Amino acid sequence: MSGTNESPNLLQLRLLGGFDLQPGQGQAAVPAGRKVRALLACLALSPGKAWPREKLMALLWADRGDEQARASLRQALAEMRRALGEPSPVRAEHDAVSLDPALIAVDALEFERLAKAGKLDDAAALYRGPLLDGHGVRDGAFEDWILVERTRLHDLAVDVLERFATSQSGDAAIATARRLLQLDLAREETHRLLMRLYAAAGQRAQAVRQYEHCCDVLQRDLQAKPDAETERLHRQIQSETMPTPAGRTSTAKPDPASPPDSKPSIAVMPFTNMSGDPEQEYFADGMVEEIITALSRMRWLFVIARNSSFTYKGRAVDVKQIGQELGVRYVLEGSVRKAGSKVRITGQLIDAATGTHLWADRFDGALEDVFDLQDRVTASVVGAIAPKLERAEMERAKRKPTERLDAYDYYLRGMAAVHRWTREANDEALRMFHRAIELDPEFASAYGMAARCYSQRKVSTWMVDRVQEVAEALRLARRAAELGKDDPVALCTAGIALSYVVGDLEGGGALIERSLALNPNWAWAWLFSGWVKVWAGEPEVAIERVTRAMRLSPHDPQMVNAQAAMAAAHFFAGRYAEASSWAQTAVLEQPNHFIAACVAAASGALGGRAVEAQKAMVRVRQLDPTLRMSNLKDLFPFRRPEDFARWAESMRGAGLPE
Repeated sequence: MSGTNESPNLLQLRLLGGFDLQPGQGQAAVPAGRKVRALLACLALSPGKAWPREKLMALLWADRGDEQARASLRQALAEMRRALGEPSPVRAEHDAVSLDPALIAVDALEFERLAKAGKLDDAAALYRGPLLDGHGVRDGAFEDWILVERTRLHDLAVDVLERFATSQSGDAAIATARRLLQLDLAREETHRLLMRLYAAAGQRAQAVRQYEHCCDVLQRDLQAKPDAETERLHRQIQSETMPTPAGRTSTAKPDPASPPDSKPSIAVMPFTNMSGDPEQEYFADGMVEEIITALSRMRWLFVIARNSSFTYKGRAVDVKQIGQELGVRYVLEGSVRKAGSKVRITGQLIDAATGTHLWADRFDGALEDVFDLQDRVTASVVGAIAPKLERAEMERAKRKPTERLDAYDYYLRGMAAVHRWTREANDEALRMFHRAIELDPEFASAYGMAARCYSQRKVSTWMVDRVQEVAEALRLARRAAELGKDDPVALCTAGIALSYVVGDLEGGGALIERSLALNPNWAWAWLFSGWVKVWAGEPEVAIERVTRAMRLSPHDPQMVNAQAAMAAAHFFAGRYAEASSWAQTAVLEQPNHFIAACVAAASGALGGRAVEAQKAMVRVRQLDPTLRMSNLKDLFPFRRPEDFARWAESMRGAGLPE
């Protein structure tokens, strides 16, 4: 768990923001029953405490007779033991039950420990939402108990985030305060804190908008007006005489059009149940929670927490209003409709400021395995909308006046240039990423994308000084991996640069695998992983991974790279006809794709199509006149000598000079 000092051999139980159980040294599985999870939560929040069986029975099975409740408790304990595995932390005596705290780490307990120790940054990172959010049971006694515990931890989280925000400055403080506001949209003290922080940062227009947002929320939720302190602060901001955090008076006149936070933001609304079947509420809500969790893995995206977006459940609210109240640029809406054993899920991504629809799709599936269907829809939705969000943000960055650019906007401009895939655009992308790094020396993704530029330079034969550029790619990749230990973009782009440019398949492949663990819905990571598997001599695994990349992002502007990867994988699997077909498809889409042209030549030579091979080799030689058999080994970082031998045989057969 983030921020803990627990042994990795312990079972890791996460109760904040939902329920999740991760194995330690042994095996573990999330218990299927809601009451089993509730029972585990009761025991886990009281480490070492012996709960009388009668109290647990009254808490969770009060509506049953004594014998039936006792049998239900025994059954729940048996399922819990099976889920937790060995060594089991469950200690069940004749008349009491407890959990051995030496065998299980609980995030809620660690959160309390960190908060009391004053480790505000670690505590803030650990609080992911309300206790057992979305995992209640319908027993009144348990709901009363969980409400007390949930409120206690919520209040502690408010205190931690407020103290953490006041200990920070600038954008970091604003981000923490905005997160604090998500815990309680109607908390006036948080609105005032944000107003002060925006004003201190010179964003007076944003501070005034925060006041207006506060007025709207108070009127809507409490039918109340701001108190005198809030009104006084508003007048000070308008008159530009607000004291700064250091006690000085600010009289600066910032640009009234000062932009909001540059990080793109999204709220995922509760999906509408169109079935008339209350049971589908659980399915729809669970799927939305999965989508929120998956999107939250994207470090470049600010995602509104589930407890904030779900305040709109069952209400007809305009998307623009949601954008204003939650402070987000994008809103994801959806619906679920059940017909027999089938279910149809629709989703649409909307620009909250303009109401423009950026993406819409529908998914059909069977309800035999609800959790599998949730996973598949989550992967499809996240895989589809992530590129749409990126492209929308790139267009937004292009429209922004250059004198108002910050690090993230330079990063976005660099991303847009990378997608254009020309030598001039690659040079521009490097300039943009380096400018982003100058403004934010710890911008891990910018280091990673700069390293990615060098892999693009190598694959396109644009390198000028190979030794110097390989060294620079290594420097950037190492820095990206160092700064972005939990940033999938930084890890993935650093990984492909290490693998392909530097030739470190082991190190680069490990970084890409970590990226996939953090964000299993990012198409680029699956594609780059596929390339590494090609070079490592695992073509069948490569095909599976590239196929997944193509499924996650079927309209990706860099689809040609996936086609080239598929061609290479089939070539090294010995299927030369399939390799040739994929390579020709890639060449037709992008005639200057050097690797696709190489695979077309190689597969033609070994597949018995000499004319096709020679024609492709002419294109290869036009794209890189310096390529020879003597330097062919520099093209791919092969792990297995036999793969290079096959590659060399095919290229020689296609007509590559010695």
